[in-house]
Order: sequence, then C-alpha cells, then structure tokens
Amino acid sequence: MEIISKTKSVCPICLKRIDANKIVGKDGYIYMQKSCFEHGDFETLIWEGDLKSYLDWAKLSKEGLSPTNTKKSEKGCPYDCGLCENHKSESCCVLLELTNRCNLKCPVCFATAGEGVEKDLSLKEIETQFDMLLKRKTRKGLFNIQLSGGEPTLRDDLADIIALGRKKGFSYFQLNTNGVRIAKETGYAKYLKDAGVSSVFLQFDGLRDSTYKILRGIPLLDIKLKAIEYCAKVGLGVVLVPTVTFNVNEDEIGAIIDFAQSKHPAIRGVHFQPLSYFGRCELESRTKITIPRMLKHIEEQSFNKIKASDFSGGGAESPYCSFHASYRRMSDGTFKSLPKKQDQSCCDVSNARNFVSRQWSGPSIVGNTTSCCSTKDPFDEFIENTIRDTFTISGMVFQDAYDLDLERLRRCKICEVDSEYGMVPFCSYNLTNIKGEALYRK
Repeated sequence: MEIISKTKSVCPICLKRIDANKIVGKDGYIYMQKSCFEHGDFETLIWEGDLKSYLDWAKLSKEGLSPTNTKKSEKGCPYDCGLCENHKSESCCVLLELTNRCNLKCPVCFATAGEGVEKDLSLKEIETQFDMLLKRKTRKGLFNIQLSGGEPTLRDDLADIIALGRKKGFSYFQLNTNGVRIAKETGYAKYLKDAGVSSVFLQFDGLRDSTYKILRGIPLLDIKLKAIEYCAKVGLGVVLVPTVTFNVNEDEIGAIIDFAQSKHPAIRGVHFQPLSYFGRCELESRTKITIPRMLKHIEEQSFNKIKASDFSGGGAESPYCSFHASYRRMSDGTFKSLPKKQDQSCCDVSNARNFVSRQWSGPSIVGNTTSCCSTKDPFDEFIENTIRDTFTISGMVFQDAYDLDLERLRRCKICEVDSEYGMVPFCSYNLTNIKGEALYRK
C-alpha cells in the first residue's frame, strides 16, 4: 500500500472528523482509507485510474482567491461553514432553496424534498438572503443565482423573486427544475422567459422511462421532451442534468450527449452529476462513479468522437470535483473540441459567472442568424454566432460522508444559502450520515 497524501474526512456513521489517507490500491486505483475509533475502518474508491493520471489531472489547477467577510472558525472544518476563515475559494454560484415542496417523490433526492412540514421562503426572507449575499460578494462581482428547491416552479411568484434579485444587482438566474410544470402548463415557458430566467437546469436522467422509474419513481421521458420543446420555442436555454447512477443509466451517457447535440443550440450543454449518497437515497448500491470512469464512458459511447483528453478539471475549486470541455458546432453539423483554457472552465471562480451566463443562456435567435437584411455590427454578429455555436459537456462529482476530503471542501465554490448559517458549501450542507442525519440541512 502506497500512501499518496494525508487529509481529514468524517466517519460515515457519526460524522466526527477523522484522519484519512489517499492510497494506491492493489488494483492500481486511488482509494481513501480512514478509521473511526468507535465505528471502525472505511475504504472508498475515489479515482478509477493510475497514480500518474490522478496527479496529472491536477497539473493545471490553482487555488483561487479566499472569500471575504468570513466567520471565525471555532470547531474546525466541516462544522463552522458559513463561510469560515479557513475556506480557500470565493463562491461562484449560490443555491436559493425557495421551497421544500415538490411534485415528485424521487427515490434519489439530495434535498429530501417533499418530506416534513411544507415551507416556502417568504419574499422578506428571500430579500434578507439577497442582502446577505451582497455583503459577501466576491472581489469581482455578485454571484450567479440558482433558484432551487424542492421544486421551485411550484411557487407562483418566481417573477417577483427575480425582479427583487435584479433590483439588488444580481443578473443571472438559473432555474433548477424537473420540468413537469413547463411541460404541462401552456405558456409557462414563456412566463419564465419573460420573468427573467436566464437558463433552465433540467433534471434529465436518460432516454428510457425505465431509468426514470428507478430514479424518479415514475416514467417521465415524454415530460422531459415536452419541456425542452417549449423552452426552445421561446429561446430559453436548457442544460441537461443527468444523475448518473451505477447499473442504472451509465450506458445512456453517450445517447444523452447525442440527443443534446441534436437539439443544439436550444440545449446549451450537458452537466453530469454522478450520484452521491446523501439526502434521500433508496438505492441499495453504494458504488460511486469516478471522473475517469465518466470520461471512459463518454469516449467509448461516443465512438471516440469525444476524447477523454478533451477534458480538464476545476479551476479555483479542486480539480477532483469536476470535469469540463467545450466544443464548437461546425458548418457540417459536427462538433470540434476547443482548446483547454483555465478561464474557459465553468469552474474557475474568477470567470465562472461570465462563462455560465454567456454559455448556458438561450441563444438570442435559435437557428440560422444570417440575414440579408441584418443591420448588426459584423463583430457583434460574430461574437453572437460563436456563443450560439458553442456546446459544453461538464460534470460535478459531489462528496458524501464516504469520500469527503476536507481539503477539497475548502475549495468548494458552490454554496447553499441558509438563513441561519449563511453560505454553506454544497457538500457540507447536504452531508448526511448513513441514517440520513445532517450537519446543516433541517
């Protein structure tokens, strides 16, 4: 056993902070090993590749700027989140959970939505959260806002919420949704567009109803397709967000990308999220899908049209949290890989807000923008076409109690907004032990 590095983690049973080692296993892959005095030993696969590939993945990575207006650390990571003085990266985007209500009861849900007492944040509470975010703004501006839940479209005042946020100075509002209301309610996509929604982050787990029955409890494919169609009609950009799950939909990764590219530019990209085991998870398997496994699937299922070498890791966040590549749609309909750049990554805090708002928003004109009567400045039209023709494939590998690495956590740039704690890194806020007990989420 070769120890690569030492870090801190938590016990999956009691969530106490414990020592952890990252090691090379007998199979050559990278594992996290840790031991709790009370609950014993734990070992988790964290990198399905050899040591060289693991170290090479971090070569381009560099730490970002530390956040401003932090709170004093008293108990140590991960118990002082808010953000605390030991956090190493400014946030890029923040989640506002507008409601815990949901119109689904997914067997897999990090927010455990639809359980307990139903609660919507009041407009006053939301305004207080916006004001808190203004005090915590980064050195280069305000955060991108993700309107989340529960299912945020169950509220009828999203237009008021976005108007309030814009009045405060926030400019980008991404809607995290299952798409049910968009598909079922005539004119709702236009309402969202007119309300100022910048892009739709659409739960989209595959192209088989059997996948939705496992992960969402009911068949939903027709709903998803209609939601995409209605968003496209009004020019509302869509990013597909598949929860990739071991032995459920791993074999659909290539088909999802093919489908998304066939609907480009209405679909701006695919953002994969391999399943992490926190919140509500009724699946028996605890096998995690690593970044190398994801990239191998993408390459093989695209028949090598998309290469694993196209991708790079996070910028200001830990490179082991994410992967990203950008492509340009050519005149013949094929997609060409763009050069890797740290400032092109959606995970580099200093450029993330501009990248996401530019790339994931809907194209101003869907389809052919060339016109003999165009009065646009040629350079402006070139920029517009360049943005329109770009397609992204990315992914975020969230941490759970089995593989939580506190060094990675300190570089997290995606935060949940909480009225009591402030800005809490996503993987801290949603962290639960094997009984579903959380540190932060109520």
